Amino acid sequence: MRALDTPDCMEAVLAAALAAGINHLETAPAYGPAEVFLGRSLRRLEQRDPAGRASLVLTSKILPGPDPAEGRAQLRACLGRLGVDRLDNLAVHGLNRPEHLAWAVEGPGAELLAWAQGEGLVGQVGFSSHGDTSLIGAALESGRFGFCSLHLHLFDQERLPLARAALAAGIGVMAISPADKGGRLQAPPAQLESDCAPFAPLELAYRFLLAEGISTLTLGAARPEDLDWAIRLADAGGSPSANERLALAGALERLAAAGRERLGLDRCGQCRQCLPCPTGVPIPALLRLRNLAVGHGMEPFAQERYNLIGRAGHWWEQRDASACERCGDCLPRCPLQLPIPDLLADTHRRLAAPPRRRLWG
Repeated sequence: MRALDTPDCMEAVLAAALAAGINHLETAPAYGPAEVFLGRSLRRLEQRDPAGRASLVLTSKILPGPDPAEGRAQLRACLGRLGVDRLDNLAVHGLNRPEHLAWAVEGPGAELLAWAQGEGLVGQVGFSSHGDTSLIGAALESGRFGFCSLHLHLFDQERLPLARAALAAGIGVMAISPADKGGRLQAPPAQLESDCAPFAPLELAYRFLLAEGISTLTLGAARPEDLDWAIRLADAGGSPSANERLALAGALERLAAAGRERLGLDRCGQCRQCLPCPTGVPIPALLRLRNLAVGHGMEPFAQERYNLIGRAGHWWEQRDASACERCGDCLPRCPLQLPIPDLLADTHRRLAAPPRRRLWG
């Protein structure tokens, strides 16, 4: 979705990916010209390196909602842009609301996905989700999907139990953007670099997910050099040695301790016992951003995510901290006795800013 400066840029990134040992390409019709550029690059790769082309696993996605006829047309258009007869994997792109799940499991989407597999146009079907944990859990338990793409991050571990359950059930798991959406770790602040030493923040995030058994990490490369970490971590997916486990555990504890020290008694423990909020404020999600800004100097990332609230449809939260009415309903439920309304007000003061333009949409 990012290697889109020119078709040649996509081709250079693809070549670098192959050289790094990457074998899985994931794209979507929603990513601007990505499929067109990738299709051109795949055709050229086929000409010069048929074996390299044959080694690649290809995933694309379809947004939930179309009726079967429109969905079939969309899938055939996707195959045409990519220049292939078949996708290894097709994902429902953004299974974020209950009606999306109903569409995919028992509605028109179920018919569409069954047709796509029956016609041999796709291998397995899965989903990506920015939804809540109960929705993702229901999708995993539906028996309909062979893989999922989830927000699994060092700095947002809420969905890790879902990932573990999926892997235990033989469902493939892909982590969505551990670098950018995981904290803009490709350009970390100095404070975070110090907190993660001796690892670079992005290396620590990748190693953390690999140690959790996550089977695929998306890298989001815009340039060939963005794949340098893939080369450096090419052998990190196996069982780590005892020394490697100790080094990782030590770095993670130092990182957590640094955050605890800066946040003091105002640190949100993300237990979620403050929910539900009568006015629908997503308290833990907002205080997590405050934790990152205050605890690790990650204010640019926290501001970016905070200012998507209410501006990204079903892809993100709808209410920011200004919606808190100070009713106090959350206060007796907080085991840390946090002054939640005050912290929400502080979060809004720190992070509210003119929003950045989203990459897509």
